[in-house]
Amino acid sequence: MNVMWWSRAGSRPSVDQPPLPEGRFLELPDRGTVFVRDARGPAGAPVLFLLHGLAATADLNWWFCYRSLARQFRVVAIDHRGHGRGMPVRGHFRLADCADDAVAVADALGIERFIPVGYSMGGPIAQLVWHRHPERVDGLVFCATSRDFQGSLRDWASFAVTPWLSLAARVVPSSPLLLAATKLLASRGGDEPYAEWMLREFTRGDVPTILEAAGALGRFSSRGWIGRVDVPVAVVATASDSLVPLRRQVKLAMAIPSATLHVTAGDHYLSPADRDEFVTALDEACTLVARRARAARHARDRAVAR
Repeated sequence: MNVMWWSRAGSRPSVDQPPLPEGRFLELPDRGTVFVRDARGPAGAPVLFLLHGLAATADLNWWFCYRSLARQFRVVAIDHRGHGRGMPVRGHFRLADCADDAVAVADALGIERFIPVGYSMGGPIAQLVWHRHPERVDGLVFCATSRDFQGSLRDWASFAVTPWLSLAARVVPSSPLLLAATKLLASRGGDEPYAEWMLREFTRGDVPTILEAAGALGRFSSRGWIGRVDVPVAVVATASDSLVPLRRQVKLAMAIPSATLHVTAGDHYLSPADRDEFVTALDEACTLVARRARAARHARDRAVAR
């Protein structure tokens, strides 16, 4: 297995942050520069593309999953535009652009087909990867996510105000907004082994872009086409999720004929106590999707040979 575990591109891990796969900046022609983690895994392994959630980074969302997944997969993770070390946004934030960015990264790395794995906002991005580039997708894994995010009055209200917050953030300096978010994270971080690193990672994002991304997420809906997904799918549902209720996650699974449902404990922002169970469910979901994708590929090859 060829996996390099460093903390940052070209640097050794420090004591206050977790071990992470090798990372580097990758130039995407006509798009920009994106930060990529790439754990190679076993030779010839299926490829997972980890797509993170709103206001997070790839590392913040997936750091506790990398090592386990890399035992049997090549694991690629990127920071979305406007988040972490992702490329800046030109014009408006679009989830479709994030989906196209993932495919552009695959092109740059010479990866023909892969399995998008999306958490929260990464779920719609993964859905759009299939919708816009179906020939590149072997399977899909959705975590703590939904077909849309506007089912209740409370949901509508929370997403409806984000364009105004985005405008305000372009006028008000970012530091007070980041300071408030940092205090919120700090209040939750008493049991976190890497709390200071997590706070630093969170503050990498561009606040106006993140608020605009929240608005884009609120407008997203795949209800009209998600049932046409024709590749193996697994939905990893967080049972106590206060941001994306369990019923929404289950409805996503029910809308896709090929989907399997894997329920794990925990809220949307997984606590240290819930992470091991989540990793186990994620491993199981990715393994099942990869196995089913391989079987479907062999069936197609046999049909062509006839």
